[in-house]
Amino acid sequence: MATGMRDFTEILIRQRVISADQLAEANQLARASGTKVGDALVRLGYATSDEVMRAIAQEHGLDFVNLSEIAIPPSVVELVPESVARENAILPLAKEDDALKVVVSDPNDLDTLDKLRFILNCKVDIALAPREHIVDAINRHYGQTEGESADSMLQEFTDTAIDFTETVEGSQDSATEVVDETSAPIVRLVQLIISEAVQLRASDIHIEPFEDRVRVRYRIDGVLVERDAAPRRLLGAILSRIKILGKIDIAERRRPQDGRIKVSVGEKELDLRVSVLPTNHGQSVVMRLLDKDSIKVGLRQLGLSEEDFRNFNQLIRRPNGIILVTGPTGSGKTTTLYAGLNDLNRPDRKIITAEDPVEYYLPGINQVQVNHGIGLDFARIIRSMLRQAPNVILVGEMRDSETAEMGIQASLTGHLVFSTLHTNDAPGAITRMVDMGVPSYLVTSSVIAILAQRLVRVVCTKCKQPYMPSDAVLENAGIRREIAEKAHFAKGKGCGNCQRSGYRGRIGIYELLLMKSKIREIAFQGGSTQEIRKVAMANGMKTLYQDGMIKAMKGITTIEEVFRVAKRTTQD
Repeated sequence: MATGMRDFTEILIRQRVISADQLAEANQLARASGTKVGDALVRLGYATSDEVMRAIAQEHGLDFVNLSEIAIPPSVVELVPESVARENAILPLAKEDDALKVVVSDPNDLDTLDKLRFILNCKVDIALAPREHIVDAINRHYGQTEGESADSMLQEFTDTAIDFTETVEGSQDSATEVVDETSAPIVRLVQLIISEAVQLRASDIHIEPFEDRVRVRYRIDGVLVERDAAPRRLLGAILSRIKILGKIDIAERRRPQDGRIKVSVGEKELDLRVSVLPTNHGQSVVMRLLDKDSIKVGLRQLGLSEEDFRNFNQLIRRPNGIILVTGPTGSGKTTTLYAGLNDLNRPDRKIITAEDPVEYYLPGINQVQVNHGIGLDFARIIRSMLRQAPNVILVGEMRDSETAEMGIQASLTGHLVFSTLHTNDAPGAITRMVDMGVPSYLVTSSVIAILAQRLVRVVCTKCKQPYMPSDAVLENAGIRREIAEKAHFAKGKGCGNCQRSGYRGRIGIYELLLMKSKIREIAFQGGSTQEIRKVAMANGMKTLYQDGMIKAMKGITTIEEVFRVAKRTTQD
């Protein structure tokens, strides 16, 4: 094995992927969290996993493999048992004479290499790829050769009168059980639906009954995609299985119900929040996939512009005041707030949250769940948490005037308060609080900033290609032709990496309103949302639409995506 002269971090600096300051920050994070420097660079958003792995490959004189662009023959895949591939996160790549070339993510893991040589009884050469790409490729290649899919199982149910009710009603299986080929068919089907959703990076699973079928849809990057249609006769068995896993009453069919499921898919531990709602044709189920990894995102990775990032970073370090994050359900408000809390989570600060429900558990932070059944609502929790002498408070949502006024009182007594509000834009949050019955003088004296946000899909980096929008599209977007010619518009043509959609992943577009004196004055006088917006824009606020269009012109997203989630106003 050839060894390069330079450390991979030196290679990244030389290639101008990272700076020396960014490396120093990554080293500090790596020491604090006990992770590798490469992982810290990816977590901070300073380098992609591909860039880090290419540099490591160069350091060790090894090949880097882009697994999304190659197809491995089944004859090669069969040389390594699936259990060995999954256990060690390795993938056979090619057979060359008497040696087997395998893809690994850590060239220094000599124990695994020795074990592979012993198990396979042959010489083993290695190439490198990021671990998550190897796991995806294992799911893809072994699924094709040995595994079964939700599609194939549903086809089996559709084509035959197979008995799918075996052991379902009476089963009290653990939510984290191991499901194998001997389990009841419906048990395997539900596990496969969940596994497939995880592999496709879905955020929700929707199981909806209709007159003649049961529709299964996944929400991927914020857009619903129909995957399968199950026979209507499967509805009762699927519902029973999900309810058993979520510890929900199977006999109750008339009322809405909620539950929680813990599952293991590969190496991931996931929480599923289950909601059951009675509809015309039976009970509809939505399972929200809560991935703990998704909240480890740092402020840098949210997608804030440099100016907004700098302002927001300063705001969350203020000793008191209210910071509101607004947007519809599923716009990433929780992720933004948790990124802020993670940044503030230090041994010298006490942080308490009041949430309904607690979706993610954060180490080092005191989290309290709302329980309306015993009268434990937001206002009561805030009243009690103030006696705990916190530095930072998070209130899940300001739903009514009592909660809002308690949050304001907390901010006025020297606490930094984070909260969310359901409004369309940042200026609308001020008038919304006044409409709830909070006196305008309290709003203007306590709120220090409002961040409105939406999520747009990111153009797939694997099939990204430049393009120029038509004159009609540019005119509709409000972009002049001379400006468009200097921009870097891009679109994804569709590939295996993005399931032919042209998009993979999401990023935020933001509107940060800072409560400056002129805005406080207008709000205090009961000014309209339009007046507040006009002054805020004059003070330098970029609207959601403007921030989205800047990202579209940089080739991060597309004009169509910005149109989908943000509307252009007369002031944009």
